[in-house]
Amino acid sequence: MTKTLTFALLHFTVAFTVTYLLTGSVIIGGAVALVEPAINTVVFYFHEKVWKRIESQQENLLVS
Repeated sequence: MTKTLTFALLHFTVAFTVTYLLTGSVIIGGAVALVEPAINTVVFYFHEKVWKRIESQQENLLVS
């Protein structure tokens, strides 16, 4: 759990810093730092579902 929390903190920090450096806005930097990881979490969930389906299909081909 500690590893997950430290990675999340690092992710928020990078997202904020990059956005702040590009825009000069603390508000936009903060918004991106909150929204981007949330969207990535949802995308990651669906990516994993698709990946597992592909792996399952490949295993079925090998067994056949």
